[in-house]
Amino acid sequence: MPREFALLDALVPTLLLAFLFSIALQALLDKFFSKLGLYRHVWHPPLFRISIFVCIFGILGLLTLR
Repeated sequence: MPREFALLDALVPTLLLAFLFSIALQALLDKFFSKLGLYRHVWHPPLFRISIFVCIFGILGLLTLR
C-alpha cells in the first residue's frame, strides 16, 4: 500500500484514512457496548473508550505496513 495518496493535488498520509476509519468503527462499537450495558462493568468508561480507539488504530496502522 502506498504511504501517501493524492487528494486534490495534496499528498495525504495513508494513516489519515486509518484514523478516520477507526473513529467510525469506534463510534459503532461504542453504541453497541452501550446497548449491551458493558460500561456499567468498566471502572472508567472514557478511558476504556480511548483504549478501544487506540487498539483499533494500532491494528489498522500495522496493517498498512504490509
